[in-house]
Amino acid sequence: MKSFELYDATSVQEAVALLSKFGPTSKVVAGGSDLVTGIMKDWVRGKGMPYPEKLIDITTIPEMVGIKVANNALTVGAATTLSSIVDSADIKKTWPILSQSAESVASPLIRNFATLGGNINQRPRCWFFRGENFACYKKGGDFCFAVTGDNRYHAIIGGELCYIVHPSDTATALLALNAKATIAGPSGQREVPFDTYFTGPREDVLRENLLKHDELLVNVTVPQPAANTRMAFFKLKDRQVYDFALCSVAAVFTEENGVWKDGRVVLGGVSPVPYRAKVVEEALAGKNIKQAAKDAAGRIRTVARPMSLNGYKVDIAVGLIERVLTSALV
Repeated sequence: MKSFELYDATSVQEAVALLSKFGPTSKVVAGGSDLVTGIMKDWVRGKGMPYPEKLIDITTIPEMVGIKVANNALTVGAATTLSSIVDSADIKKTWPILSQSAESVASPLIRNFATLGGNINQRPRCWFFRGENFACYKKGGDFCFAVTGDNRYHAIIGGELCYIVHPSDTATALLALNAKATIAGPSGQREVPFDTYFTGPREDVLRENLLKHDELLVNVTVPQPAANTRMAFFKLKDRQVYDFALCSVAAVFTEENGVWKDGRVVLGGVSPVPYRAKVVEEALAGKNIKQAAKDAAGRIRTVARPMSLNGYKVDIAVGLIERVLTSALV
């Protein structure tokens, strides 16, 4: 790993100012479990991805750490550790899938310093992107090696150009919970729904979200669930100790007498962004959930475009969607 300079920001404004001053070679850091021990340690870089030279520590910013419930909403600072989210009684009671998704990340030791913002904004785990000798599209190169290479863990939905899968478990749950992100930049702060926070390769192959180099995620806000809301989360991993998702599913919906009123079904580990399965939601609209779950889950096949070695993920996704929908009713 190359040497770097570390700056302790004491406010969001100071962090933004430092990012603006130092440019694209500066990055914010909290736990550092991906940026420092992953990206920088493994020398992941390319012409579209400059190596970080200056890191701005945001764990020293009080307003970015902590969990607050007020005004019928949950707000979690981006520098809040995943362990804090797992241990929060408020989150377990009212937004349990956020707690469950955070608990599914890595190991207890890593969750003690890994943060919500870091989990949401971590870079993809594609072995070609992480490999030093592959100048892939995402690093500014001119080829996706997954097209002709080992693509068993790559995208089955929404690939094109680059077939990474988004690695964040908490992002999958937050999109299902209709969360919003507060983003700070030189022009101040703004709120962005998670529906539009993530960026796929069709929009910009070099990025996974809409953050510019001089912007940072400040916090995440989740609304209070409506009456008769059901929710469930499940993640299937290659190794059941700790690993990234082969496929995960988060469902949050309102029902009346077992009939679907409104809701969201979101998949992780299958697409370059957390994928909202609207084809499944549409198939459930106004129907008895238990009776329609199997057919609705199967609709994911209509949007799946598996590669040479990952067709098995389609079957996994179908099974997990049905399982999550029915388990949410229990």
